[in-house]
Amino acid sequence: MHADTRYHAKAPRSLSLGAALALNGAIIAGLIFSAPDFLPKPKTTPFEGRNIPLPVPLPTEAPKPLPKKIEPRTTSQPTARDPIVPTHSDATIETSKTIPDALPTIEKPADPGPTILPDLPKPMLPLVGANPDPRYLQDFQPEYPAQEMRAQRDGLVTLRVLIGADGRVKAVEPVSATSDAFFAVTKRQALGKWRFRPASRGGVAEESWKTMTVRFRIEDAR
Repeated sequence: MHADTRYHAKAPRSLSLGAALALNGAIIAGLIFSAPDFLPKPKTTPFEGRNIPLPVPLPTEAPKPLPKKIEPRTTSQPTARDPIVPTHSDATIETSKTIPDALPTIEKPADPGPTILPDLPKPMLPLVGANPDPRYLQDFQPEYPAQEMRAQRDGLVTLRVLIGADGRVKAVEPVSATSDAFFAVTKRQALGKWRFRPASRGGVAEESWKTMTVRFRIEDAR
């Protein structure tokens, strides 16, 4: 018998080593499961649970809110122009740098005493003007001048009369007249027949001037 001298490739070492380890592990596992129980198995008891009371937390106050922080405004305020207008002046003011030891004393003026005001004149009361006395109104119209009657001419006389405190006419001044004849009869009638209620101031009679007008008409004289 001839030996097989042909070349056979060698198996790698890693493969043979892994097979040996696997074989040994199988043997050891069989021994473990086939061996008798040397130690007693522990007795198993069912698990019993119980409630553990938890501590009740004490009520706490709600935290107070923190005050809101007010941020300062950063906006710039409006500015106005300087109201003082700079002006150029050549005037110089000299000041003293020396401080006096004491201020000058000011003498207090003597007390002049109570002030006596002069008596002020009393205000003048208004003057109430004179008016014709109604008891003598029929005597105010003078007689028609004869020459003016013959000429069939109307007339108008205006004059100023000074009325005394007794109501009588004390003086007559002409203002205007149609003719001297009309003025003459009017003046004579005023000095002799006219009566007035005199002017008064505060109930006291006074002299006063008054302007009067007298009209002459032909139709009234017939």
